Amino acid sequence: MRVLVVQNYQDTGLGQVGRALEEAAATIDLRQPYLGEILPEGDSGHHALVVLGGDQNALADDTHPYLPTLARLIKRFGDSGKAVLGVCLGSQLVARGYGAENILGRPVEFGWHEVTGTDEASSDPVFSAVPRQFPIFHWHSDTFTLPEGAVHLARSAKTPYQAFRLARAVYGIQFHFEADTGLVDHWTRVFHDQIVDMQADWLTDYHTHAERHGAAADAAGLALARAWVALI
Repeated sequence: MRVLVVQNYQDTGLGQVGRALEEAAATIDLRQPYLGEILPEGDSGHHALVVLGGDQNALADDTHPYLPTLARLIKRFGDSGKAVLGVCLGSQLVARGYGAENILGRPVEFGWHEVTGTDEASSDPVFSAVPRQFPIFHWHSDTFTLPEGAVHLARSAKTPYQAFRLARAVYGIQFHFEADTGLVDHWTRVFHDQIVDMQADWLTDYHTHAERHGAAADAAGLALARAWVALI
C-alpha cells in the first residue's frame, strides 16, 4: 500500500493518521509543495491520498501556486475510486476540487469542542466508528459549502459542515482528528505566539482543557483514522 501525503505547512504531521497507516504497513510518499517539491502528475503510483492542513487558505494561488494542481489531483484520485482524506485546509481543497465554494475569514474555531454526527454518519464506514457526539481539536476560520452529491457527516456549533464524504471514500474533515494530545502539545510550543495572539486565555488553561477532553478526543481521532485507512 503506497499513500501520497501532501503536507502544506511546517509541523503539521500525520499524527494519528500516521499511526493507522503504520499499523497497516503502508509506505508513505511525503510531498511538501509549499517548499517547492513537485506533486505527481496523476494517481497511478499511489493507492490513496492524504492532504493535511496549513496556514494558507484554499484560494491562495498567488502565494501558493500549486493549490489548483493539488485540487485537481484530489479529484483525479477520487474519480479513480481511490481513498482521499483532506484535513482542515485539505478538506477545503477537497471541496474546491469538487466545485464547492470556499468561504474565507470566518470567526476562528479553536481548541477542543464537540462535533455532532448527522443521521447519515451512523451508516458511514468511517463515522460509524465513533459516538454521535465527541470532543475533537479544531483550528480554522475558513470553511466551505458542500460539493454536489456530498454526504454531510458532521457539524459543530460554529461550523455547519465539519465533515463530508463523496463517492466511496473521498472524505473532507475540517476538524483536526489527527491531532492527539501529543501533537496538540507540540503545537502549543511551536505555534505559541500565534495562539497567544489568537486566544491567550486558552493557552493559560491548556492543561485543564487537555485533561477534560484529551482522552476522549484521542480515542475518537484514532478510530476515525483506522476506519479511513481500512477503506484504502
